[in-house]
Amino acid sequence: MIRPLLPIIVLICVSLAAYAQDRRGVVSTGLRTGQAIIHENVDIAHRDTFYGPGGRELMPDLSRISFIEKETSGYNKKYRIRDGSGRIWVAKYGREAKPETAAVRLLWALGYPTEINYWVPELIIPGVKRLKNVRLEARPEVVKRGDSWDWKRNPFLGTDQLAGLKIMMVLFNNWDIASRQNKIIEDKSTGRRYYIISDLGATFGKLPNNSLPIFWRIGRSIGKPNAYARGSLVRNNRNGQLELSFKGKNYSVFKDISVAQGRWLADRLLRLRDSQIRDAFRAADYSPAEIDILTGAVKTRIRELDVATSARDRIADTLPRKPSRTRQARSRRH
Repeated sequence: MIRPLLPIIVLICVSLAAYAQDRRGVVSTGLRTGQAIIHENVDIAHRDTFYGPGGRELMPDLSRISFIEKETSGYNKKYRIRDGSGRIWVAKYGREAKPETAAVRLLWALGYPTEINYWVPELIIPGVKRLKNVRLEARPEVVKRGDSWDWKRNPFLGTDQLAGLKIMMVLFNNWDIASRQNKIIEDKSTGRRYYIISDLGATFGKLPNNSLPIFWRIGRSIGKPNAYARGSLVRNNRNGQLELSFKGKNYSVFKDISVAQGRWLADRLLRLRDSQIRDAFRAADYSPAEIDILTGAVKTRIRELDVATSARDRIADTLPRKPSRTRQARSRRH
């Protein structure tokens, strides 16, 4: 009788361990000086989403790679390396590499600070390993990395900018909503502290089937264009509040987002050109067919948010509803 229960027991133990990790020390940062920033106003329509936040200038030099150390944080295997120009990178390989590369570029295009990353098809670390499907994430010397920040305890509660970031997580179908994925980084030259999402790998797939503890893991996927295209962004808007189409762990993060806050983000998403959306996925080496699917799905979600937060829709929601013809006919008979 015990053997059939073993998979469930293991799942429960793993889930409880992950929950405990999410709850531990994510409030202190050790970075106390300078301005706290979660979003900046930028010229969205002219951002280069192919090269992303690092631009062409910071692209990794793969002519010579040296191994520094194996990274021990997180669930994915990662390696810290130095490239031919002396820059330091963290290499993550596997199924999260492509979706994370694209998500970073779209988030950055809207004015949200992000990591600097690039996708490469292969990375050979001499004497260590040959990696395929690799995301390289920069570790600039001018940046000091602090601790995590909490979705529910931070300096931006109630702002359009934080609400917009939450909506973007659902737009990406990011099911890994945990404060340990958030990071505060400091620009040593200015003292500015940037609140970023450091890990966007669990995106552009399918959200879980439910939001129940432990069982929320069922049904989720990563980097599956067709599954992503079948999803949606907005479930409802009522009484000035947006109900987002999110299922999964920490779903309470997405409560209390107003229609007005959704409009703030919609106005910015509508400034993205189709070519910018395509370039974000092109930078991650998705196939032409996959780029078509993903670009269409992103545009569909932008339209959803636009419609759900438009003035016409808000006015219609406040007007008394006309009785149906069936109800009118019944009233005349009585």
